[in-house]
Amino acid sequence: MDSVDLEVLKNSARWLEEGHRILLVTVVKTWGSSPRPEGAMLAVRGDGHVVGSVSGGCIEDDLIDRVRQRGIEQTKPEAVKYGISAEEAHRFGLPCGGTIQLVLEPLTRESGIAELCAAVESGRLVARTLDMATGEARLEPARATDGVLFDEKQLLTIHGPRYRMLVIGAGQLSRYLCSIAVGLDYQVTVCDPREEYTEEWDVPGTTIVRTMPDDTVMDMKLDERCAVIALTHDPKLDDLALMEALKTPAFYVGALGSRRNNAARRERLKEFDLSDAELARLHGPVGIYIGSRTPPEIAVSILAEVTAAKNGVSLPELLQVEGAKAAREIAGKGEVCRV
Repeated sequence: MDSVDLEVLKNSARWLEEGHRILLVTVVKTWGSSPRPEGAMLAVRGDGHVVGSVSGGCIEDDLIDRVRQRGIEQTKPEAVKYGISAEEAHRFGLPCGGTIQLVLEPLTRESGIAELCAAVESGRLVARTLDMATGEARLEPARATDGVLFDEKQLLTIHGPRYRMLVIGAGQLSRYLCSIAVGLDYQVTVCDPREEYTEEWDVPGTTIVRTMPDDTVMDMKLDERCAVIALTHDPKLDDLALMEALKTPAFYVGALGSRRNNAARRERLKEFDLSDAELARLHGPVGIYIGSRTPPEIAVSILAEVTAAKNGVSLPELLQVEGAKAAREIAGKGEVCRV
């Protein structure tokens, strides 16, 4: 889960401990475009104070006004929809015809919010199932990394630690990539044993480590919520990270380099007893093809591909660097060099 939603849960737990009434609002379904994804949360305190968001602001205003005027009267969860008509869509900041469905849940100490926060902060992945008829919630180990299921009777949400990103190399490109990744709410670790690079590293919100890349990968115990990106151009460093990362469940493993260098890298990695299936997981050349040449543009290209992988989007071959450049060559337009 992202830090915004974790903040919602932590504030809810604290407010409950202080004796406030809380209404937890969760996006459970959207039709058309919507400002916030399914699973996004908002907590409204009995006095109208809020944390989190479920829309561009107008739905929040409506919910706050409702609580301030009537208080939190309900004792059981209920589902509501906003933006069914074009008039409502305009009023609530949704695209014309867009609809968002929310579950409004009055919280109690029995809602398990404090226990949920503790589990997430300890690094566990948790499924929370809310019974709409009784308001009771149960927590169980999750089998999936993300998701929201709502059938009018139960609401299942998945909660876990923030997505992590391991970047190999502390060069110029890494600075741009990590700055954007922090904005995308990744917990970013940069690994580079070379002192000449790490001494000047000063990107806010990131952690720098000077251990060897293969040791770092193993120490981090990468899971399905992790991405690894090798950016040094030095096989002695990149390959060490990749040979271990490709054996993990990390949702994305990629390496910078030309098509020729990546082909050579795959041959080298075969010597580390990686299977064909493991090698097939390697994204390289890393990124999508947008004609990027400068470090900031390349960073955008890489993170676009990472985001697609995180969201389960399969990119067509022509959007991938190798496929796009091959197509250009076939078309006789030559190839623009991209490192």
